[in-house]
Amino acid sequence: MAIGVWISLFAYFAVMIAIGVYAMRTSTSSSEDYMLGGRSLSPKVAALSAGASDMSGWLLLGLPGALYVSGLGSAWIGIGLLVGAFFNWTLVAPRLREQTVHYGNAITIPSFLANRFPTQALSLRTVSAIVIVIFFAVYTASGLVAGGKLFESAFAGIFNFGGLSDYAVGIVITLGVVLVYTVVGGFLAVSMTDFVQGCIMMLALVIMPLVVLFGEGGGGFAQASQTLNEVDPNLLSWTEGLTIIGWLSAVTWGLGYFGQPHIIVRFMAIRTLKDVPTARNIGMSWMAISLIGAVSLGIFGRAYAVRNGMDIQDPETIFIILSDLLFHPLITGFLYAALLAAVMSTISSQLLVSSSSLTEDFYRLFLRKEASDRECVNVGRLCVVLVGLVAAVIASDPNSQVLALVSNAWAGFGAAFGPLIILSLMWPRTNGAGALAGMIAGAGTVMIWISLGWNGEFMGGPGVYEIIPGFIAAWVAIMVVSLATADAGEYQAISR
Repeated sequence: MAIGVWISLFAYFAVMIAIGVYAMRTSTSSSEDYMLGGRSLSPKVAALSAGASDMSGWLLLGLPGALYVSGLGSAWIGIGLLVGAFFNWTLVAPRLREQTVHYGNAITIPSFLANRFPTQALSLRTVSAIVIVIFFAVYTASGLVAGGKLFESAFAGIFNFGGLSDYAVGIVITLGVVLVYTVVGGFLAVSMTDFVQGCIMMLALVIMPLVVLFGEGGGGFAQASQTLNEVDPNLLSWTEGLTIIGWLSAVTWGLGYFGQPHIIVRFMAIRTLKDVPTARNIGMSWMAISLIGAVSLGIFGRAYAVRNGMDIQDPETIFIILSDLLFHPLITGFLYAALLAAVMSTISSQLLVSSSSLTEDFYRLFLRKEASDRECVNVGRLCVVLVGLVAAVIASDPNSQVLALVSNAWAGFGAAFGPLIILSLMWPRTNGAGALAGMIAGAGTVMIWISLGWNGEFMGGPGVYEIIPGFIAAWVAIMVVSLATADAGEYQAISR
């Protein structure tokens, strides 16, 4: 491994840890500081933090891998996400920022739901915290799988620690660095590192497709199109071979945005309500550029591999392989850092949200109601480590697929929280009974759907993405139960 790669990687690690130390000195004195950054995020930090924590390793591994295999038909996932993110910023962000303050200055999603629906406060906090911890353990595992794949592909044979494989070493190093800056600096450290990581990710996704297309061995758009048509004309078609069910399963990824705790918690932390439109514009621009880059990498990476006789065993590693092949070691190290940035930005956010729920919605609620802020911060740090270790166990299988793990967790959150967040913010008639029914129906439907394998094959045809039945079940349950039970007057109008 060239020394230039190590220089770039160690510089990246050092910057992330330095940010964590800075955040520790700036914003870890109270629970609100540690878990929500004191609601002080600027628009650019909030926007890129939401984006970077959203995209994770699937942006540089899972999505390009899907495009590499299936062609432009898989790009509908990105389109669905772009539309979903826009409506999330437009409909949810301003209302959530305002109402979480209005309803008791809630600093976690479960505590907001408990304050919004006091008749079911305890049940909502408990169930939502359980859902968060379960699905985030799986989601965090997907990021660790991506880190493991990077070390397995890029550093093969270099590490030999106590008989651990390169994949296992990758998991350990990725989780170790994330734990350092997350445990030390809390939400502010996570958000600030997300901003830096978001910039690195976007730059990498601009550079890589351009070099693949126009660098040595590329041949430009015309040559790439000719090569792909020779392999399979359907690779360049948006619709050929795509069923209605397949299309719906791709675009409905966008529904998941409304219920992702690690994303919408950024809305709660924005400095002021007036900053939301600016943050939305920055976030959507970043997302559009990054998704176009990831789609281009997958589809044109396939053309490059075919033209140059490359045998790609795992399509999800195309970014890693091309980084090593096409660039100077210093740039290769930067690109590896971009992948780690995608992975670590999401892992850190998920660990912190899980920790917040365990601390505020279990420890403080059931074990130590009189716990001080300092005690809760320390318990939160311990919970970050515990959830990280559970995720590492889940990720220990080197045959795990990043996109598969992400899709399961994404659907679980989207169905459990998405309809509930939208309706609790926008439909005053929503009551506690309906909220609880919707959360259980959404999460339960997703789990059952996955366990029955209907996301892979449904009624003899292609599988239906589990977020579709889960989202519908939750929405219907909330409305039906709310209308069938008494209005307890839980909604509080905000005076202007």
